[in-house]
Amino acid sequence: MESLASSSAIPLLSQPPSGLSINTTTKPRNSVSFKHTSQQVWCTSSSTMNTTPSDLSAKTTKEEKLWGGRFEESVTDAVERFTESISFDKALYKQDIRGSRAHASMLARQGLISVSDKDSILRGLDEIERRIEDGEFVWRTDREDVHMNIEAALTDLIGEPAKKLHTARSRNDQVLTDFRLWCRDAIDNIVAHIKHLQVALVALATKNENLIVPGYTHLQRAQPVLLQHLLLAFVEQLDRDAGRLLDCRERLNFCPLGACALAGTGLPIDRFMTSADLGFTAPMRNSFSDRDFVLEFLSANSITAIHLSRLGEEWVLWASEEFGFLTPSDAVSTGSSIMPQKKNPDPMELVRGKSARVVGDLVTLLVLCKGLPLAYNRDLQLFWREDKEPVFDSTKTILGMLEVCAEFAQNITFNHEKIKKALPAGYLDATTLADYLVKKGIPFRTSHDIVGKSVALCVSKNCQLQDLNLEELRSLNPVFDEDVYEFLGVENAVKKFCSYGSTGSECVAEQLDLWITKLQINTAGDK
Repeated sequence: MESLASSSAIPLLSQPPSGLSINTTTKPRNSVSFKHTSQQVWCTSSSTMNTTPSDLSAKTTKEEKLWGGRFEESVTDAVERFTESISFDKALYKQDIRGSRAHASMLARQGLISVSDKDSILRGLDEIERRIEDGEFVWRTDREDVHMNIEAALTDLIGEPAKKLHTARSRNDQVLTDFRLWCRDAIDNIVAHIKHLQVALVALATKNENLIVPGYTHLQRAQPVLLQHLLLAFVEQLDRDAGRLLDCRERLNFCPLGACALAGTGLPIDRFMTSADLGFTAPMRNSFSDRDFVLEFLSANSITAIHLSRLGEEWVLWASEEFGFLTPSDAVSTGSSIMPQKKNPDPMELVRGKSARVVGDLVTLLVLCKGLPLAYNRDLQLFWREDKEPVFDSTKTILGMLEVCAEFAQNITFNHEKIKKALPAGYLDATTLADYLVKKGIPFRTSHDIVGKSVALCVSKNCQLQDLNLEELRSLNPVFDEDVYEFLGVENAVKKFCSYGSTGSECVAEQLDLWITKLQINTAGDK
């Protein structure tokens, strides 16, 4: 199976090259050449930057559409500009060519085309793929989309055999097959990025063994926790995120190719063959298509984005002067144009902000789909627009967020001394003191009240619970004894946690070992 992570799988997902330039000096006036290093792609558009309405009307005769048999006149320039999708769906070329190879092989196996025609088609598709990857292919807007561009180019290249490729296939099932292949590859890439961030967080945890930090609820001091425990909580979230994506992948991995427009075909095709050739689990049982797998994909992305946003918020707070718990390196920080002292954790602020884009992409598609009748409608073209429309944008954004979170995790230092000095505030050991009283046979609600009064006494004396002497504690309840001091102070409190999944040292060590094994992290160099 081809991976989205490969350099050629989905080239338009990468960041725009810094050396991008526009050159229209030697090309047809309705073409724009985007040049970067050794590659050059002509992206034909219906207008150039300085085109006027009169220029548009002076265009040369348009090529007849592949679907134009029943039409007596061509579409207007405005309609062509409005309905073209090649400017963004050309990112699907690899999936489209892969699907066509499988379809042609099946047609030949079923006797619907000759072996000679099949071989010509496969050689032609190989050449078209080479031209695209070498930047030699001319994308034309009058050919509407990636599918028609490739098919028309194939016809130009090999002639009559190319006209047989679309036998028992509609653009509806063709694009849906491409889409499922693309989303499948995208999920594989996102899951790989999730694992990379998990590894970075586990590595960060191993570097900060036994470091106790305040745990917060309502952003108020709550209980002491090991930093390792806190970091592993984010690792667990990411594991659930990966699980949702893999569940989505399993459901989307059924092949629509051969479903045609909506009702299937009367020709003797073998949908099981094409499904197997493309790595799908099986053909879709019902020829009516749906895009619900995309909604599920973007929903999983949105939950992941929310988790990353919360991680970002945590670290932005901890990097502030008020907390001072962590310091990002210069490599992942930015400054201020006016305040020379500033050192800002900008990457995590942007992670927090970009989560809104990912959630917005999901909402866009939910609203887009809510009123559509069954089967394909042209509204669904909006699934495809790179950088502006939801699917590509959600995928590109979540990959960027995961990458920069991992980068940030590898470039921060926790300030042990400052954290240690901050620990006494907030009576973090109060709940452990209540547990002590429960072990002495006092009902928890009564214990809660006693400890609350103990905290009030500390507030009046401006001291910590461990600073109260035994006489002061016994004035609140005579059950207190010398062993109470084994429960007071954050270090003692952490030692008392013993429930499964808790922040107790032994429990956290078990969790850490589990993740080192699960993520196959080599710790030999750390010993």
